[in-house]
Amino acid sequence: MSESETYVVATLSSSSGQPEDKQDPSQCPRRRLPGWEGNESNTLLVVATLITALTYQVGTNIPGGCWQDDKVGDHTAGDPIMRDRHRKRYWLFMTASWMGFGSSMLMTVYLLTGVPVNSRRVRWPFVVAYSSLMLTFITSQPRTSLVMDLALWVCLLLFLWVAISFKNLEERFCWRASFDRMKNSFKGYC
Repeated sequence: MSESETYVVATLSSSSGQPEDKQDPSQCPRRRLPGWEGNESNTLLVVATLITALTYQVGTNIPGGCWQDDKVGDHTAGDPIMRDRHRKRYWLFMTASWMGFGSSMLMTVYLLTGVPVNSRRVRWPFVVAYSSLMLTFITSQPRTSLVMDLALWVCLLLFLWVAISFKNLEERFCWRASFDRMKNSFKGYC
């Protein structure tokens, strides 16, 4: 038999005398939970570690590089060029990088100490870290509006929060599951 075939065992129901089908539990595939709870803490720990590494790298290697020489009254060697030429963009970039780094570190600590994956203490740091990573990317691009960069970040933040928070929305409105439950409730009477 192939792996995709299932075993069906016919048994007599004690109440109706009709045979009912049951699957062999040893042959059933392991069911993954849908949505956010379907993620294992190890998977999220890898994601948090990657976000931590990325935000650390971005924070230490500022886009545009650093000045290589000293110019009295203008700049000093080793200072970020972005800070001196685009001060608002630099501070938005660094704030997003720090937020991403801090929240991914917080998520790592929570996951290592056994906080459940579906806890708000894990979900919020994930949303902030992931969206901050996007904000650091779009802020590093020259000639974009900082207002538009912030608006995109807020939209992504809201989208991620809604997507993670309302993961069971489709299950609540799944007509097929409702129909199957109703059909199974009348199975013994037919």
